Amino acid sequence: METTDFNHMFDVIRLFLASSVTFGIKLLTGIVLLLIGLWLEKRITNSFQKIMVTRKVEPSLLSFLTSLVSIVLKIFVVVIVLTTVGVEMTSIIAVLGAASLAIGMALSGTLQNFAGGVVILLLKPFKVNDFIETEKGYSGTVTDIQIFTTRLKTADNKIIYLPNGSLANGVITNCNQEGTRRVDCSYAISYGCDVEMARKIILDLLHKDSRVLRRQIKPVVFVQTLDDNSVKITVRFWVLSDDFASVQTDLNESVYTEFGKHGLQYPFSLLRVHLEQ
Repeated sequence: METTDFNHMFDVIRLFLASSVTFGIKLLTGIVLLLIGLWLEKRITNSFQKIMVTRKVEPSLLSFLTSLVSIVLKIFVVVIVLTTVGVEMTSIIAVLGAASLAIGMALSGTLQNFAGGVVILLLKPFKVNDFIETEKGYSGTVTDIQIFTTRLKTADNKIIYLPNGSLANGVITNCNQEGTRRVDCSYAISYGCDVEMARKIILDLLHKDSRVLRRQIKPVVFVQTLDDNSVKITVRFWVLSDDFASVQTDLNESVYTEFGKHGLQYPFSLLRVHLEQ
């Protein structure tokens, strides 16, 4: 091998080693900056959340803003790390500009969910701790409103994540917004039973229950329908929204017990078969 070829190979190896060392240092620096940046992001996000809590910001808006600040800071950290490694900002901007259309099309649903979250926070059809029902059949207590999704906790302690886009554009039933709800219960008794006694028993049970609201609208008990084999009695009264389920179930149990004590019979479906000889 000639001396010039050997020198050329040596120069290439030396240049490669120098470039590797330089890139290794940049890469190591980038990793350190990434770890420090993520640590700072968490600290800043927590501090921001504490400040918002101190200023008594609404929980719905608090969770949304906290998620937004966290995502923005993480993007900022990633850009700084890429710049440190050696990726030029002009290249980053060019790549982002070229990919913006494709990303927008791919994330059209995600962007719709983001817009839905903004609409929910502005119009406030519900807020954290409200019990809602959606047109898709989901129901539960709102525990968190994030940038893209809303989290519900069901009565049996399941967590449901619903996209904000569908919530903002769909039908929502808010069971807590007004503070009070009307309870409608129906009870069937057999023909021949004393309707007035049944009415008195129900009203007495409601009078003993302090959760029943009687100041503005008094409870009413009336015969709603006369079915084929029963008399259907309906009772309507008002309670606080938080007491809706408990009052209803307690009344059902008490009515069942008291009706039995006073000889009020419940109807049973009968099937009569006539045999012809």
